[in-house]
Order: sequence, then structure tokens, then C-alpha cells
Amino acid sequence: MKKNNTIGRRKFLLRSAAAAAIPFFHPTYANNSKSPNGTKKEDTFEFVFLTDIHLKPEMNAPKGFQMAIDKVNALNPDFVITGGDLVFDVMRGNFEKSEALFQLYKKMEQKFKMPVYNCIGNHDLFAIYEESPETEEHPDYKYGMWERHFGETYYAFDHKGWHFITLNSLDVTENKRYRGVFNKDQLQWLEAHLKTVARETPVVITTHIPMICTYGQLHGKPSSRQVGNAHEVFTLLENHNLKLVLQGHIHWKEFGFINDRFHFLTGGSIAGNGWKGRRHNTKEGFVKVKIAGDTFSWEYIDHGWEAERLKTKGHGKS
Repeated sequence: MKKNNTIGRRKFLLRSAAAAAIPFFHPTYANNSKSPNGTKKEDTFEFVFLTDIHLKPEMNAPKGFQMAIDKVNALNPDFVITGGDLVFDVMRGNFEKSEALFQLYKKMEQKFKMPVYNCIGNHDLFAIYEESPETEEHPDYKYGMWERHFGETYYAFDHKGWHFITLNSLDVTENKRYRGVFNKDQLQWLEAHLKTVARETPVVITTHIPMICTYGQLHGKPSSRQVGNAHEVFTLLENHNLKLVLQGHIHWKEFGFINDRFHFLTGGSIAGNGWKGRRHNTKEGFVKVKIAGDTFSWEYIDHGWEAERLKTKGHGKS
């Protein structure tokens, strides 16, 4: 059975400065058998990265998401990491509708047969747009609804010697729009937290808004679609064993290697172009990552939505 997501995450949370002073416990294993390439079996595991699900009742989105869940369960990874934009959409407010969207996601999330670690996306920020009937005084404003359903918006956990950190790359501007930024409180938390992580420990960062992305260069807008102060996080990680940055938001797939130091991977989208087809010609899907010792490999998995969408469209059910 899948572990309760909130309880599972809180078990690993290092949210406060006090918690940041407590080192993680790294489990040891009795089985020392090795695979043919010399990697210990206990040092090998898989997880999947699903981003930009954009779940809603319309457009057969629950059916498409269920197809992704079924595909993940068939692969049987150790756990799932999401990359934000779980629902579409709560930015424009309407408490009843927004609450129903998160309840729908939580109900479907329970169908995963392994733990799920969620990341917040811009479409998951409650009532931040000017047209929202709810104001900043609402207790669920901005991060409030997310925190009530899922817990903290940034946290960390360990798995088989690897360290995973999920960050919140979003805030709200004075003119009621979202922006990509790591706020000061989070950066202070991260700085304190990293003091508890051994420098040789492999680290994976998850964020919704990309920290590094080629979209702007390809479209003539060099600073667009990225976290404005991502460099501050990279500076904090400078003396750590950063292996991979997982990111979403763009609904396309890209992979890069920075100066022989770390990789970044923008993981496509479960929903594609709002469940209507491909966006940026990237097929709907998710990423499977395999860890072997201190290295990793990955592949992009098609969960079958494109063929199903075209089939149902042909029957007038889209």
C-alpha cells in the first residue's frame, strides 16, 4: 500500500532551524551482494518524475492522469516526485472550485502504489490573480491551500544514500502575478540545512520554475521562464555533490550537463497542451530515473495519452 503522503513527507522534513541542526540517518544494509557491473544492489533504485499534470474534471484529464498512474505502477519505482502544477487551476480563486481540484488530485494520488513527494507550481497558488473573489486576507491565500493539503512547500528527504530537496520557486508580484524566485526565508533554511548534509552525498533538486533552461535563448527572451535568483541556490550548493536538477513548467523536454558538474532535466508534461495535444512538440509523458551507485540514467516514458485522446476525439468525446 502507498504511504500517506503528508505523513511520509513530514517524517523527512527539515523545515526549521532546529531541525536543520539534526543530521539525517543513513540506513545500513546487511546484503552486500553486487550486480555484474560492481554496483551493490542496495545502491540501485528507480524513481519517476511527473510534472505539469494540470488535473481538472474536464477534457478527460482524470482518465489521462489515471493512465500515467497505471504506467508508473507497472514500472514499480521506489517513489514518485512531482514537478508542480498538480491542478488547473487555483490562481483565479473560487474556494469551492479550487478545493474540489485539490481533493480530486489527492483522491487520484492515492492510486499510486508508492510514496509521492509533491512540488508546488504556479497553478497551485490560491487566489493570487486580481480577478480572484478571495483576497490576501483569506487563510488559504497563495501557499495556504497547498500547505493545508500537502504540508510544507519546501522540504528534504533521503533515499538509499541520495539526498532529495524539493524547493518552492514561486512568489507573487505587487501587480498580482506569479514570478520565479526563491524567497529569503527558504534560502536561509537551505543554507542551514545543507550544513547537515555530507559534501560527498549525491543531491537532487526539484523545482517547478526551471533554474536553467534553453527556452529563452531559443525564443529570443534570454531571461524568461527561469527562476530569477537561481544562482543563489547554486552558490549554496557549490561545495556539495549536486547531481541533478529536476524542473517543469515549460511542458517540454530538455537535458543538459553544466561544466562537468551537474545535469539538469526539464521533464515534459503529463497534460501536454492542456490535455489538447502536444506542447512545443513534446509528447505527453514523464521521466524515469535509475540510480546506480553515484550515477544515474533516465528515459522519457509515454503514458499513452496522445493515442487515447485521438481515439476519443474521433468518437466526439474530447
